[in-house]
Amino acid sequence: MMSDRPWWHAQRHADRRPGLLARGRIKAAIRRWFEAQGFVEIEAGALVVSPGNETHLKAFPTRLDAPDASSRAMYLHTSPEFAAKKLIAAGETKIFTFAPVYRNNERGPLHAPEFTMLEWYRAEPGSDYYEAIQADCKRLIEIAAETVGNADWQWKNRKFDAAAANATLTVPQLISELFPIDILDTIPGGTPDRDALARAAARIDISAADDETWGDIFSKLMVEAERRYGELPAIVTRAGQERTLILSSYPAHMSPHARPLPADTRLAGRFEAFAAGIELANGFSESNDAEMVRTGLAAEMDEKQRLYAERYPLDEDFLNAVARMPVGTAGCALGFDRLVMLATGATHIDQVLWTPLEQ
Repeated sequence: MMSDRPWWHAQRHADRRPGLLARGRIKAAIRRWFEAQGFVEIEAGALVVSPGNETHLKAFPTRLDAPDASSRAMYLHTSPEFAAKKLIAAGETKIFTFAPVYRNNERGPLHAPEFTMLEWYRAEPGSDYYEAIQADCKRLIEIAAETVGNADWQWKNRKFDAAAANATLTVPQLISELFPIDILDTIPGGTPDRDALARAAARIDISAADDETWGDIFSKLMVEAERRYGELPAIVTRAGQERTLILSSYPAHMSPHARPLPADTRLAGRFEAFAAGIELANGFSESNDAEMVRTGLAAEMDEKQRLYAERYPLDEDFLNAVARMPVGTAGCALGFDRLVMLATGATHIDQVLWTPLEQ
């Protein structure tokens, strides 16, 4: 959102203030709901040895200087995930946090280099919370709508009913509904077949360069699928609005933090939640297989090295903690600023940030 006035200009602040006050009310309502469910609010430190190991996320590096004149590389975290899972390993069973997080090279209507991640986890031995965490996600959308007194949301030309029941689809279902492609045929035995996916994508005019991987082609396919999912009858209410889409069962080899599904280990217990075409949340049935997580994160960093000529270290302390998390732990990260945007009708993330970074 460009303006020739700074955010602290009285008139510009007055224009933004209703959305900012709504932000506070939504946060307070969500906090009350979590506390009523028995969750404990935690605070994750932002200075970390590893900012996260997703291929395409770019972190802010810094250095920690010690009194003895030694110095080591550190980062601002891109997510509170590693810290939260260490607390789960320590014995916490229901936690949430509104965490300021930092991602470099991200700026636009839906992106800011510093933003708020609402992250929460459920963990008790002998329980499986994967479905519960999906229900939580929908409830948070409802709370935001109830707080502002409006469930009819809109993003660009897409109308959305925040009160409508979820639509649920798996990734293979979404792709096969929109395109003549069976994504599982391109993962025989759990090993991605790059050429098979390239041929399938070419049939719907999605091209693949020779140096693009299975994951690159899959990402192109998903961008198109996510753009078009509102065309599907299951997504649209009788009033012609979209409903929340819970898109689950992502390819396991692209989901290093998620447990493979027992029914088909080519897929993993991972979901994303979409509202009016906007990705709001990303959740997992969390893996406690430390070696599997290590292998997956190392592969992400190999890909980062290939694409961007850089890599971030693995957090060995985190990997030790992963093995101590209960089986059945589930967690979710939700873009709180995006939720506020939808609830208030904002068209740019800067409208719902108290002190946005000037462009």
